[in-house]
Amino acid sequence: MESQSYNKVSTVDGSKGATGMSRTVSKCDLVLRVLAMLLTLAAAIVLGVNKQTKVVPIQITPTLPSINVAAQAKWQYLSAYVYFMVSNIIACSYAAISMPIVLGTRNGKMGLAQIIIVLDLVMVGLLFSGNGAAMAIGLMAYKGNSHVRWNEVCNVFDKFCDHAAVSLVLSLVGSLGFMALAAIAALTTHKRYAK
Repeated sequence: MESQSYNKVSTVDGSKGATGMSRTVSKCDLVLRVLAMLLTLAAAIVLGVNKQTKVVPIQITPTLPSINVAAQAKWQYLSAYVYFMVSNIIACSYAAISMPIVLGTRNGKMGLAQIIIVLDLVMVGLLFSGNGAAMAIGLMAYKGNSHVRWNEVCNVFDKFCDHAAVSLVLSLVGSLGFMALAAIAALTTHKRYAK
């Protein structure tokens, strides 16, 4: 009985709960949301400005000399990169929109908090699927596939492939940020209902 009244001490921000727990979680939530927003924004920007033009020799037949053709690599040419870009833009926009909602509802409105948890999980799934698509096409560009006679292109478009890899790493870290947000929110909700 005495331990229950000891745990129900008011925190600095006025909410009831374990001492300092609500304030720490809300600061952590805010920092993770900002981090996830910035990382997904950076991933979208890095891929969005990514293009490279190279002059590539093409040989039509073995008896004729090769023809030099200017070839360009852009993210818009591959549907996997388009999906990756769209998923990062959606996640970044969601993080920006959810920040004021989370700050406004940290002392109540459990239904809205549960919706935010579900949307955080949706962002995790969306980002992981976009990252998987981009990683698959990036691996194909890096190594090629001899079974279908697709040659690697990263030996020609090295700068393009490097920027795509950086964008993928930024997005992966951003998706881990959203996963941490969902885990923290689920643990906080569980602790709140367990008491």
